[in-house]
This record gives sequence, structure tokens and C-alpha cells, in this order.
Amino acid sequence: MDYVAVRAPGGEPIAKGAVDYTDPRSPGKLWQVATHPALQSLGIGSALIVALEDRIRRRGLTSAWLAVEVSNSRARALYARLGYKPFAAMTDGWDAQRDDGSVYWYETDLVLMRRHL
Repeated sequence: MDYVAVRAPGGEPIAKGAVDYTDPRSPGKLWQVATHPALQSLGIGSALIVALEDRIRRRGLTSAWLAVEVSNSRARALYARLGYKPFAAMTDGWDAQRDDGSVYWYETDLVLMRRHL
């Protein structure tokens, strides 16, 4: 796995993302891609994805893929602009944490998107 963090000049993390090379469905899965909400639409997320895709290419892989929530139209539009195309849909879930610290099961519908590098 590769994990990349983008930091502001003062060292504060402002974006992050990872590549999973062991996912049983296919290597080269982008995940946990996020940019600080106050800094979205500045190109930081796009630059982060390019850096993650470069890491995938350096491993000799020819495609990248990701899962994005159906309800996250902003992220889906970004991935489409970067050349990602939907290829499947699924429902998935994971533990999430509320503001009060309690843990709950979060379930959502996802679109799987892929880009040939």
C-alpha cells in the first residue's frame, strides 16, 4: 500500500489518499481520497490523484479504480473529469464514528469507476 498526505507549508495535513495493491478485486485501488473541505476546488485533489496514479504506473500496472458514494456527485464529477468511467455498482458498509465518539455501522451505495493509465 502507498499512502500520500499533502501538507500545507506549516505542516498541517490538507489532503490524503492511498493506493491498495492487494484488493482481491484488482490491484491499484484508490481509497481514502479526501481534501480538507475549505480547500476543495483548488486542484489539490486532482494533483493528489495524479501522484497516486504515478505510483500505480511505477508498479507496472495499467489501470486505477475506486469506489465513490452515489450521493457524492461532486467527487464523481471530479473522477469523471480525470477520465474515470463507471463499471459497476455495489452496496458496502463500514464502522464510522459520530461526533460524540460512538461507533455505528454506515451503509451506502457505491459506484465503481476505473481509468486506464
